[in-house]
Amino acid sequence: MLSEAFDFPKAGDDWLPTILIGGVLSILSALVLPAFVLQGYLVRALRDGAAGERAAPSFTQWGELLVDGLKLFVVNIVYSIVVVIPMFIGLSVVGGLGVVAGESNAGALFTGLVGLVILLLFVVLGLLLAYVVPAAMANFAIEGRIGAAFAFGTIREGAFTSEYATAWVLSIVVSIVGGIVGGALSLILVGIFVLFYVQVMTYFLWGRGFAAGLAARSSPSI
Repeated sequence: MLSEAFDFPKAGDDWLPTILIGGVLSILSALVLPAFVLQGYLVRALRDGAAGERAAPSFTQWGELLVDGLKLFVVNIVYSIVVVIPMFIGLSVVGGLGVVAGESNAGALFTGLVGLVILLLFVVLGLLLAYVVPAAMANFAIEGRIGAAFAFGTIREGAFTSEYATAWVLSIVVSIVGGIVGGALSLILVGIFVLFYVQVMTYFLWGRGFAAGLAARSSPSI
């Protein structure tokens, strides 16, 4: 799967213009609109990866890319709220306990323990979302509907499989290694295009792993 991911961005006939366009859009992302177009392209990479395509898509039908990018933005906002609201509540609880405890040593210790538990819960929630959200994005890309990103039954079936888990771990490795290389080369701008290449690889892995997980679940056992 890793070799497929590496070949995916450069397997098409127009791979070089595609990488160049992706890099330029990355540079222009501060202007907001190019960022949505770029996200729409990554949705397409997710979809093609899930469909078993061997070559990354081209930058065509720009209006569709923009719409898909906006949809993906909505999906990410909703999942971000899942973290922000509990975090706000948790910080409010810890702050309230701190006021009630005052200068009491026992109260301060209790507040500290509660804060530690809440922090651990946030870490667990963050890791769970980091694992599940790419699967939700993949399901959205496959079906083309925002609601598919919240079809938790389907997402669970595809995400909690060895196929998706392997792809997810590989995506972490690719992101770390590619991020280091791309970051080092960013001083001469080449890194921007390397980072885009890495993004396409990552989204391919998510799509391919999720689709493979769903296929494995639906295959009859012998």
